[in-house]
Amino acid sequence: MAIDAMDVAALFRASSPGAAPAYQRLKDLIVEQVSSGRWPEGELLPSESMLVQSLGLSRMTINRALRELSAEGVVVRHAGVGSFVAERKGSSALVEVRNIADEVSRRGHRHRTDVLLVREEPADARVHGLFGIAEGGPVFHSRIVHFEEDVAIQLEDRHVNPALAPDYLAQDFTERTPNDYLSRIAPLGRGEHVVEAVLGTAEDCAALGIDASEPCLLIHRRTWSEGVLVSAARLLHPGSRYRLEGAFDPQ
Repeated sequence: MAIDAMDVAALFRASSPGAAPAYQRLKDLIVEQVSSGRWPEGELLPSESMLVQSLGLSRMTINRALRELSAEGVVVRHAGVGSFVAERKGSSALVEVRNIADEVSRRGHRHRTDVLLVREEPADARVHGLFGIAEGGPVFHSRIVHFEEDVAIQLEDRHVNPALAPDYLAQDFTERTPNDYLSRIAPLGRGEHVVEAVLGTAEDCAALGIDASEPCLLIHRRTWSEGVLVSAARLLHPGSRYRLEGAFDPQ
């Protein structure tokens, strides 16, 4: 589907001129229509020539608006084809420990998982350092890919303390997420996030269906219940499909 240039012109004329320059008013108009959902993902915007004619603005003004919107991820420009409303990235709270299935549902989309493994393993030196479990002692390990609709948005690689979640291996993680299960049987007392930009391993990229050159956001998440570490998770997100959000109040 394509957005009609005359509709854009009508919206532009109805917008308040204020003190903002024309390119900014056009940007604000497009952002408002996209954010409200009136212009859905993948919708084709009018060409620069059509906008010049319908809005009565210079090509330089139109080009600047579209160029900046492209840099901000609101539109995607394809040379010789046109400008399209960009796909909206999934988002996650930077500070809170949330269930990814709930995040996807709040966006009106379908969440599903691909369970790669759920098993008991002997603790290595790293796990020993995290949990205090004796090296060679049992620890639970799961690797799960989370999808929003049919797009992989997170690879969850999690180690779990068997003492606090003895029935972890018996859970069906196609029906409920590890986060949901663990929060019910070991209520969160404290959480920790460490975020870094990385490239995924070959195995990670294959699981997420991305190229080896795709930048990724990696969250190292640890959660405690009553002072005892419950789980340590490595949450890998393709950078083009996800973002982190946070808010704070001044003290």
